[in-house]
Amino acid sequence: MKKILFISFLTCSMSIFGQQEDAWIFLKDKPNESFFLNNPLKMLSQRAIDRRIAQQVMLNNVDVPIDSLYFATLKSIKNVSILGKSKWLNAVHVKAPKKTIDSIFTSLSFTHKIEFADKSLNNLSNKSTRTGYHKKHNNHKNKLNSLTAVFNYGAANTQIKMLNGHFLHNKGYTGKGQIIAILDAGFPEVNTLPAFQRIRANNQILGGYNFADRNTNIYSRNNHGTHVLSTIAGYLKDRFLGTAPDAEFYLFITEIEESETVLEETLWVEAAEKADSLGVDVINTSLGYSTFDNFKHNYSYADMDGKTTFISRGANIAASRGILVVNSAGNSGNDSWKYITAPADAENVISVGAINKDSIIASFSSFGPTIDGRIKPEILALGVNSAVVNATNGNISLANGTSFSSPIMAGLIACLNGKEVVYTKTSNAINAPIKNYFLKKSLIESADKFLNPTAQYGFGIPNFETAYLNYTDSTSSINESTFASIKVVPNPIEKEFSIVGFTNTNSTFDIKVYTILGEVVYQKSASSTSEIHKLNVSRGFYFLSIKQGKLEKILKIIVK
Repeated sequence: MKKILFISFLTCSMSIFGQQEDAWIFLKDKPNESFFLNNPLKMLSQRAIDRRIAQQVMLNNVDVPIDSLYFATLKSIKNVSILGKSKWLNAVHVKAPKKTIDSIFTSLSFTHKIEFADKSLNNLSNKSTRTGYHKKHNNHKNKLNSLTAVFNYGAANTQIKMLNGHFLHNKGYTGKGQIIAILDAGFPEVNTLPAFQRIRANNQILGGYNFADRNTNIYSRNNHGTHVLSTIAGYLKDRFLGTAPDAEFYLFITEIEESETVLEETLWVEAAEKADSLGVDVINTSLGYSTFDNFKHNYSYADMDGKTTFISRGANIAASRGILVVNSAGNSGNDSWKYITAPADAENVISVGAINKDSIIASFSSFGPTIDGRIKPEILALGVNSAVVNATNGNISLANGTSFSSPIMAGLIACLNGKEVVYTKTSNAINAPIKNYFLKKSLIESADKFLNPTAQYGFGIPNFETAYLNYTDSTSSINESTFASIKVVPNPIEKEFSIVGFTNTNSTFDIKVYTILGEVVYQKSASSTSEIHKLNVSRGFYFLSIKQGKLEKILKIIVK
């Protein structure tokens, strides 16, 4: 039997020099799973746990960190560079000669499979659909479009009002209470420009990390992220307003401008995992991947199925944790590639294309559908002459790209997400975080081409007033029902509690208490009187479900 700690022979035999290859080593299991699932605050913030409760998302082994012993073993091997890791995918990104990587796989019992970035090095079954690689490196111009002109007073009017986003603002939904993570190429001058003074003064920048350089200097690198952030958070009195000016932000640098490598996919997933653990509500990423400096790593259109690329797999998991993930569709509409890029192909990502002020599609906006026929992009926003704050001089400028249609949309999505609703899972067929399911459904159904989507327009231009009304209608009967005022007292509880606030005194309700892992620890059919319920459980956080027919309300309770 192989011993994972006995690696002395590995450190010798793996001193094999050769072509350095990128690969993801997927691990078999997580021996520490029980500990972390029983102690969720060791891996997630309370806000992240609360988001799962609100979305009816149970914890599982996907949330558990990579085993520290496995990781230390890999890190100790000579001639192997550890570039990154993902707990969601239980994978470690390494760079080493192929023979070394192969030796790791055959010699260590905890390895499950290897995926080389160069698909020709993988087994034949993995190569069968990987054709049509691009040898021309062109992604940088597609991702980081430059500013083109100077604008002035009222610059943000068009990009907000064409989506009827001002309807949300007028109702008081300006992003307050929402946390947005921006995953991008850099945020220089966000700490100095007047346009960000308001969010600095109000402590709306909660932190971040520079994954590209593995340090905390987030106000560095390419100014693309600064321009992106400005469309959401920028404020210049009477001159410019972002789409979610009262949201809070984490800023993560995952893009390495000077090169184009698969490492950026890994860094993106790492950042998304960090955002999840911090309790982020919305992720915006104006990045996309299809071609790389090493053409052997390039993706084909056949890979745009939402489950092949490392980054798209990570993005889908982020959405499954209850995060609204918004991504630019890509700027390849005029290129030979022309299609969406990863992770815009991921099924649960909201992909955003670009239009001009006349609601005509931008020629550069990337095409769908995905290779498996799903509509992408789903929706559109202004991406031609979008108003942004120029990181160089702090003035208002114009910029082109789905890089800007995406954050414009993400900010308004955050505003809509700020509407508090009580909802029910009306169908067991809904296999998604429930609140986000209703929000996305309402948004897409508000779009002008919902009944006749096309390859480049998707479902079209959403109307946030209609989306708001759709969202409200889908939950209003519940909000106005007896569920609205129900609460648990006391909370936190010790051994006993009551459920109060029933307005219909002639009804009975099914009561169920279950752990964050979904294990039912108490259930009873209760009348509408304030009867006493007794719990015999250990300390911790629990869900309490109150259900009548198809209506259900979920409350968080704490047992002291």
